[in-house]
Amino acid sequence: MKALDRIDRKILMALQADGRLTNQALADLVGLSPSPCLKRVRSLEEAGYIRAYTAELDRKACGLSVTAFVRIRLKDHSTATVALFEQKIAAIDEVIECHLMSGGEDYLLEVVVAGHDGYERFMREQLHGVPGIGAIETNFSISAIKHRSPCPIP
Repeated sequence: MKALDRIDRKILMALQADGRLTNQALADLVGLSPSPCLKRVRSLEEAGYIRAYTAELDRKACGLSVTAFVRIRLKDHSTATVALFEQKIAAIDEVIECHLMSGGEDYLLEVVVAGHDGYERFMREQLHGVPGIGAIETNFSISAIKHRSPCPIP
């Protein structure tokens, strides 16, 4: 991966704060002219530092009032069980993040749904149908204190 310099770090921080910046505005922020700025952005994209440009939605405005963190323990850790579990989880829209974990549980899911009834439907219609699950434990978020912060760029 390409080494980041001070300007690259400024570009990455600025785009994390506002991915819709025009190239001119970004160039002004980081102290470059537009052409070299665009070259740097393209280089950061090609190097894999920038994966995508997305819109962050307000979950509650979209009707997704409940965020749950679901810890999963698999029945076994065979290659087939793990592969099938990961394939099935990746296909469930309500699961917005899935992390392979160390410690007592195997996976941590972040799930968003429309209310507690929505969570029950998710459990019954989606999660219970995923083969290989040995145990499920759920915690509900009361409030997000820090949410989707920019990555610190060392």
